[in-house]
Amino acid sequence: MKVLIATKNQGKIEGAKRALSKYFDSIEIQGIPVESNVSEQPVNDEIYKGAKNRVKNLKDYAQKNNVQVDLYLSIESGIQNALGTWMITNIALIEDNHDFESYGTSPSFPVPDRLVKDIIESDLSQVMNKIFMKDDERHNKGGGIQLLTHDVISRWDLTETAFIMALTKYINEDKWK
Repeated sequence: MKVLIATKNQGKIEGAKRALSKYFDSIEIQGIPVESNVSEQPVNDEIYKGAKNRVKNLKDYAQKNNVQVDLYLSIESGIQNALGTWMITNIALIEDNHDFESYGTSPSFPVPDRLVKDIIESDLSQVMNKIFMKDDERHNKGGGIQLLTHDVISRWDLTETAFIMALTKYINEDKWK
């Protein structure tokens, strides 16, 4: 199975590959960075819109470059308050060549009220750098979530879970479509 994913981030690529390999044989995944066309730090509905825009831009890239693949993937992280409290979540989106779309979310984690404004005005990465002063470690290991969970959950785990949730429509064929 050939797959394009809208990122060059190795943690996101690896998480997607881990999810896909649970259900499909012989995964070939290529990362292509494309724009989300939303804020640098997506807020609320921008998280889904950013993931959707990345898939659209990825499909445009594939068409312009005559690249043939089976699935197009993206994952967008952002801050949202859909449940009345601020949290960080990831939305994974998958589309095939027939514009059939499915999406899933990762587990979310809470954001202290005192940090919400700073995250929205800059982004989570910059705020994490100020708090933990471990930018290289965070980027080279399992992301900010690995620091927050004291090495229990990594960026790969969040990405893998979000893509497994997005795959539920694909792996259950017509029963769940």
